[in-house]
Amino acid sequence: MTVPLGGIPLSEHRGVFAALADAGFTDLWTSEVAGSDAFTPLTLAAAWAPQFRLGTAIAPVFTRGPGLLAMTAAALAETAPGRFQLGIGASSPVVVGDWNAADFTDPFQRSRDMLRFLRAALAGELVDEQFETFPVRRFRLERPPAVPPQVLLAALRPGMLRLAAAEADGVILNWLSPADVTTALAEVKTDKPDFDVAARIFVCPTDDAAHARRVGRRMIAAYLTVPAYAAFHRWLGRDETLAPMWQAWSAGDRKGALAAIPDEVVDDLIVHGTADECRAKVEAYVAAGITVPAMALLPTPTLESGDPAAILPLLTSLGR
Repeated sequence: MTVPLGGIPLSEHRGVFAALADAGFTDLWTSEVAGSDAFTPLTLAAAWAPQFRLGTAIAPVFTRGPGLLAMTAAALAETAPGRFQLGIGASSPVVVGDWNAADFTDPFQRSRDMLRFLRAALAGELVDEQFETFPVRRFRLERPPAVPPQVLLAALRPGMLRLAAAEADGVILNWLSPADVTTALAEVKTDKPDFDVAARIFVCPTDDAAHARRVGRRMIAAYLTVPAYAAFHRWLGRDETLAPMWQAWSAGDRKGALAAIPDEVVDDLIVHGTADECRAKVEAYVAAGITVPAMALLPTPTLESGDPAAILPLLTSLGR
């Protein structure tokens, strides 16, 4: 499950973690956009619910310096030894440039360089190297973790997917259907026995299909108009289907862009329905090759209420 849950303060998530554990969830994953950072919720979980595996999906490679990202990951790996996976990725020009005042340039090269730096630094090695996108001079962690975390790389298209297969401990996928998983994994050729394939799966647990599609359309318009995601879905074969949305968005017609998204695209990319239906749809991702299906809950009236008495039973029904 992706945490924290909207509407419930972080200070009250001990009960959320307990409910997720009781429901059978095994992993807690975070994202880092404009809500909480990727590490604080997992630090709380490491202290309050030590039975969970923990992961970031993702910590951007541009918004922290190499040393700081290594220190932050090492501290969490020390707090949750053997239970933490560090997921990194390029993020987007909005998150990196508009919100964090960093230059979003050469995302492939920056991701590759940060991956190589982190694998060495988290192993306790002295790093003194001129990478293509940044230099590091004589950096060594003072507290290298006894169990270095696996490092997973977020990837969309062939170049990054192949990099993940060659140099990372796993790959993180996003914004795709179960059928799309097959296309993506065709580029991930590796014989690493513990190579994880994680995916963030957007779940709107309601049998009100109209509500779920409204929420889904807003999410799709916000994300799939980002150049990297637009290119990803062209590669997946949705060029013709999503062209009207992209054209309306480029023209500044936000309402027209929303209206141009077909129901079938929403239903492909957003899991919705009853708890039983949502679980069955998530299992389709697992059947396609996902080893870490990380649900991310989208707003419903129940979830937006912020009432733990209503939300915790929903978590139980999703997990069973």
